[in-house]
Amino acid sequence: MSVSNNLEQSRPIFPFTAIVGQEEMKLALILNVIDPKIGGVMIMGDRGTGKSTTVRALVDLLPEIKVVENDLFNSDPDDAELMSQEIREKLQNNEKLEITTKKISMVDLPLGATEDRVCGTIDIEKALTEGIKAFEPGLLAKANRGILYVDEVNLLDDHLVDVLLDSAASGWNTVEREGISISHPARFILVGSGNPEEGELRPQLLDRFGMHAQIGTVKDANLRVKIVEQRANFDESPLNFRQNYEESQNELRERIITARNLLKNVNIEYDYRIKISQICSELNVDGLRGDIVTNRASKALAAFEGRTEVTPQDIFRVIPLCLRHRLRKDPLESIDSGDKVRETFKKVFAYQ
Repeated sequence: MSVSNNLEQSRPIFPFTAIVGQEEMKLALILNVIDPKIGGVMIMGDRGTGKSTTVRALVDLLPEIKVVENDLFNSDPDDAELMSQEIREKLQNNEKLEITTKKISMVDLPLGATEDRVCGTIDIEKALTEGIKAFEPGLLAKANRGILYVDEVNLLDDHLVDVLLDSAASGWNTVEREGISISHPARFILVGSGNPEEGELRPQLLDRFGMHAQIGTVKDANLRVKIVEQRANFDESPLNFRQNYEESQNELRERIITARNLLKNVNIEYDYRIKISQICSELNVDGLRGDIVTNRASKALAAFEGRTEVTPQDIFRVIPLCLRHRLRKDPLESIDSGDKVRETFKKVFAYQ
């Protein structure tokens, strides 16, 4: 039996397609897998609403990517921006690279992680005695071209938040110690989850997340019963439960792969782009990140549904996810930020 099968039997993952409800969160995660440049998802909601379960269920759906074999940074053999220094040097020396494929990885960032564990460390002794840069990669190296998941992100230490902000902004991680400096690519999809009751997130970190999904506890009694039954069936016999969803999982995986290939052909009309920017302007959204993310997410949704033209309906579905966390907070306002975005959309698009 292969190692992956062993792992699956020791720690089976709840199937993504078996998750009941929480459509907004599921859509945001899928769109980020289709287009990683959307910039990640922040999932905020009550405890016990399936945030972590849904994010971890995403692992099953992640497509394969080309990587350089035995490279610690998941270097892309075709893109210099996503290559480690070592691989670049090999290419410059016309050395042959061994190429393989592997699944996009998901890396968990524990709350109590040290900076060394996250960024990696330099073995100073080895560097001084043997004259080589001895670098021990951290979680950011492992997450390059993958997903970095931070549960309870609002409880993360400030200095780790700074490290994440730096890497998320530049796509690179630099470690400096005793005059020795090492850089490597750290381009990842940042996925965070948290409970708003446990504290707010720093605005500059919040802005780094492309999308913001807000989820609540399911109120419908029938749905609640269904969720409880699903969980009980999974806990009783995880492997049989997973087999029941194998077909729907494979279907969704194929749709994601097709959408990733179709994405470059998707077009969004100039008039729609103008209207998206008009909405951002009317809502006083700081900066242009909101405009960029809404354009990207609309195209990813069209690709997911097998189309090459973005419709106003696509924009309507994604724009609250892309803008709600970028609005300035007004303590006197009673309207939900997502509803405010929808109302402005309807006005600008004259949409019923």
